[in-house]
Amino acid sequence: MMKNERYSPVPNKEKEVDIIDIKGIEDIGYDHQDSILLNSLNPEENTRCRHGLYFQDGQRRVDYILTYHIKKPSSSRRHSSRLTDNALTRSLRRARAPPPPPPPPPPPAKNDPEAASPDHHNMDYHEDDKRFRREEFEGNLREMGLELEKDEDTKTPGVGFVKIHAPWNVLCREAEFMKLKMPTKKVYEVKQSGNVVEKINTFIHKVTDPLHPNVEENRIHNVKHLSYPFSREKQHLFDLSDRDSFFDSKTRSSIVFEVLKRTKCTKAKYSMGITSLLGSGVYMAAYPLHDGDIDGENVEPNDRKLLYEEWASYSVFYKYQPIGLIRKYFGEKIGLYFAWLGVYTQMLIPASLVGVIVFLYGCVTVDDDIPSMEICDTRKNITMCPLCDRACSYWNLSTACGTARASHLFDNPATVFFSIFMALWAAFFMEHWKRRQMRLNYEWDLTGFEEEEEAQKDHPRAEYEFRVMQKSMKKEHKSQKKPSEIGEEPTNKWKQTVQTALAGLKLTEKEKLTCKDRFPAYMTNIVLMLLMIGVTFAIVFGVILYRISTKAALHMSSNPTTRSNVRLTVKATAAIINLVVILILDEVYGAVARWLTVLEVPKTDKSFEERLIFKTFILKFVNAFTPIIYIAFFRGRLVGRPGSYLYVFESYRMEECAHGGCLMELCIQLSITMLGKQLIQNNLFEIGIPKLKKLIRYIKSKRASFQEEECDKKLQRYETDYFLEPFAGLTPEYMEMIIQFGFVTLFVASFPLAPLFALLNNIIEIRLDAKKFVAELRRPVAARAKDIGIWYNILRGVAKVAVIVNAFVISFTSDFIPRLVYQYMYSPDGSMHGFVNHTLSYFNVSHFQNGTAPVDPIYLGYEVEICRYKDYREPPWSPTPYEISKEFWAVLAARLAFVIVFQNVVMLMSDIVDWLIPDIPKDISVQIHKEKILMVDLFMKEEQGKMQVLDNMTPSGGKEHSNCHSPLTRSRSVSHTHTNNY
Repeated sequence: MMKNERYSPVPNKEKEVDIIDIKGIEDIGYDHQDSILLNSLNPEENTRCRHGLYFQDGQRRVDYILTYHIKKPSSSRRHSSRLTDNALTRSLRRARAPPPPPPPPPPPAKNDPEAASPDHHNMDYHEDDKRFRREEFEGNLREMGLELEKDEDTKTPGVGFVKIHAPWNVLCREAEFMKLKMPTKKVYEVKQSGNVVEKINTFIHKVTDPLHPNVEENRIHNVKHLSYPFSREKQHLFDLSDRDSFFDSKTRSSIVFEVLKRTKCTKAKYSMGITSLLGSGVYMAAYPLHDGDIDGENVEPNDRKLLYEEWASYSVFYKYQPIGLIRKYFGEKIGLYFAWLGVYTQMLIPASLVGVIVFLYGCVTVDDDIPSMEICDTRKNITMCPLCDRACSYWNLSTACGTARASHLFDNPATVFFSIFMALWAAFFMEHWKRRQMRLNYEWDLTGFEEEEEAQKDHPRAEYEFRVMQKSMKKEHKSQKKPSEIGEEPTNKWKQTVQTALAGLKLTEKEKLTCKDRFPAYMTNIVLMLLMIGVTFAIVFGVILYRISTKAALHMSSNPTTRSNVRLTVKATAAIINLVVILILDEVYGAVARWLTVLEVPKTDKSFEERLIFKTFILKFVNAFTPIIYIAFFRGRLVGRPGSYLYVFESYRMEECAHGGCLMELCIQLSITMLGKQLIQNNLFEIGIPKLKKLIRYIKSKRASFQEEECDKKLQRYETDYFLEPFAGLTPEYMEMIIQFGFVTLFVASFPLAPLFALLNNIIEIRLDAKKFVAELRRPVAARAKDIGIWYNILRGVAKVAVIVNAFVISFTSDFIPRLVYQYMYSPDGSMHGFVNHTLSYFNVSHFQNGTAPVDPIYLGYEVEICRYKDYREPPWSPTPYEISKEFWAVLAARLAFVIVFQNVVMLMSDIVDWLIPDIPKDISVQIHKEKILMVDLFMKEEQGKMQVLDNMTPSGGKEHSNCHSPLTRSRSVSHTHTNNY
């Protein structure tokens, strides 16, 4: 490939910069090296590049960093690219330094060291091979136009750094390839849809001005630059007066990353990109740099510092997020996540207010609830059947007074209204986000982004390339064995070698992984996924056995206080056990899902991310909601009746719900799980685990002997960023919010305060994530995206399922339907008086199975003959004793009818909301149409200008003006004369 044959030359400004070839400098003596570096730097530039943001010349900015492992003995000389020592130290070092060691011989190129057996290679050979791969890859990067500079003499032992700078011509070339939309010189006015709307927006902005961060991007701008995909042929359309700031640091790093992905290393015959080099350990890490420091006395203003002050600080928790600045610094994909999180948090405010009102309504009306008053009436003296065999005795219904009153707080007519409200709220939220997303697409110039997105997602991952390489080598190895196996010897070794190399190259290019290759991985995925779900069910079943056995043990206690608080103790401890198990399994399932996805070897990063999201969501959703689903829909329904109870393992009697219903227990389980996950997993883990990992890296790097503050002052920017946590993607951030969205919507009928606790958590979560991204993570490579991807479909699915789940919770878990049926079908006066007695059936204690009756049949001084239990069954004196009564079927029919009506009405209302609210705001659609017209006008004026120039250069009026001939006309006339001479 001929260098600079197809690309435009470097601008004059960059031709004046002295490019330091570090490799060449290292081969020269130290005296000459120091003189070159001293001549290329002045004191001001030295101070500036000391921050690590620039090359040694102090002019070229570091756009990307590659790190690699170096093994340097203590007696060897240290290669240095920096001037941090004085002249005396350098002279002493030169006097003591031995001559540079000769380079090791290159390894044979026939065999691939990565694919060969480790028994045939020692550690030095592997290190040499990695170094040769790096040299070839870095040489290819230079051929692509990038400029490199190495630094091995750092405060970080064992780590070398390659600084990469993209000059102007490379930036222009890659921006054109990537079709990056850049602002042109053309500016147009952004008008509102009407004067009234403009006045309303201005008024709202003035009222909410204290809530806006002190960032320029959040101010109202009435003008907007017309954007157009960058083109080197149309550079005159763009404002290139300041080339240093035309491409910001985020865009420069993304451009370099595209070049790194496209550049290949072909050592040992097989092509490897930067992802494969990172996976095989040739490079340790690759990352762009942060713009600067966030604290300190002499910190220069930068976007990172501004984000830390106006976004990542807890003191600005009440302010809006600077979404424009987030996108400018981190890219569109991360900007969309925080924009979505902000919209979700804002939408939780009305949901929280309505939930608090519903809860307060329950508190106000608890004294007017007739069923709970009847339960608390001690004069009725209703004797209930034992809650367990032998150890439990009979009990009085009035002892369940506290549970019945507490159940009314969450089980009242307002709960049905709140469920309908939350279903509509979810629909409004989805529509509001779609409109907000379209507005951001317009403001960020992401319209028409599908083509670039399709091109980006086709790049194969490192693991996929490695597996294809292994598959190709196996086939090539088999093909090489065939001649020797049949006794044929090649007549031309050179010809055979060439053919083998060409065959290997063709295999590498055309080979791909098929379903047959992935079949073992698919079967492993299915088996392990089912196994993990089975583990979740088994743990829930174990907690059920814990509740049953603990309840029986506590009833046998001699302490009256313990016996009176059996239900509360068992509920609370079981919920805490469930929470601990959920937190542990969440971490296990996350690791298992990632391992299973790696096992499948997806081809692209997009495919890997989608498969990982699907597996993680299934496992974590089942883990979080299985205990809640059991309490809501199964507990108390598989009990049997006195005298004919259902048993597990022939000794554990299935547990019943409290007389107030299972809704109270569902509320306890849901609240402890939700609050525990948010407090422990979302907050403590996110704060503690990154700090712990940073401490471990700090100790491993042998920096513990320094004071951290003093050491950080001596580190360059790229060294400081190396010790930050690598960016692991947005999947964990989205996942915890999706699970929280499930808590807020799926079982909200049992816990109206769920939106309030989610709102409080998210206010902290936004600032926590912001601080993590700004101060604790390496800067991620800016990725373009126009939506939140698969997460939107998951949100829609959860919102649809929430309607069905809440319908069943209201119908089957709460007492809402039985109360309506009693009031309108069986009540003598149309009130709720007598409802408790109506729901209790009779049992003759003489019908207990052998060994299940209470040990002490005497209760409160008299012998019990009849006890009551909650069910719709015939009394023992009827012709069909203990059979299901007609009231049961009436209530069941009403429950099923309610589910059908509730589901269809709410779904219809959600579809109406979806239809009424357009996905694209009207003003945005108008502005997009206006941009298209302005773009056409701009190109028409450009074309007219070109035609006018051509007209001025052609002769007019039939007269010949030799001086006005265009070059094209002149060449044609010369060629014609030359032809006539022949």
